[in-house]
Amino acid sequence: MEEKTLRSETVYRGRIIQLRVDTVSVSASGEGTKTKRREIVVHPGAAAIVAMSGDSILLVEQYRKAVETMTLEIPAGTIEAGESPEECAARELIEETGFEAAKLDRLIEFFPSPGVSSEVIHIFKAGELKRVSESEPELSVRFVPADRILNMISSGELRDGKTLIGVLMALKGQ
Repeated sequence: MEEKTLRSETVYRGRIIQLRVDTVSVSASGEGTKTKRREIVVHPGAAAIVAMSGDSILLVEQYRKAVETMTLEIPAGTIEAGESPEECAARELIEETGFEAAKLDRLIEFFPSPGVSSEVIHIFKAGELKRVSESEPELSVRFVPADRILNMISSGELRDGKTLIGVLMALKGQ
């Protein structure tokens, strides 16, 4: 079942996202055609990094207002205009953690919430980390042994979607 856009209106433009309301025509077999409204968050996309040093994964701790809690996550950030996902990943790793990677490999890309958002997250695995001396990390960072990650997921200590997907994909490839 495909939806044909009849009208599209941007109702909000923010620094990172836009909110668009689309009026669509939906054809369902045996039910005819219906008109519905879709609220869509337009997002430029993001890059996330599973940064590994030996058998440990680098996580950042930060407060997330939307869920009113501190989270442990892999480093990530929004892709800027004219920036490739790889460039974003390299930049965000340095900005958030103070580390740069000599090796950056694409793991996966996914839609975190395709029912309401156009966002695509590109996840990379980073290796051969080196501290960048002139860069102070934006966030609190910690290296977590890879063999602890599954327990942290099971216990609910890791709950962020991109982190779950990223670390599981990275560990699968080990």
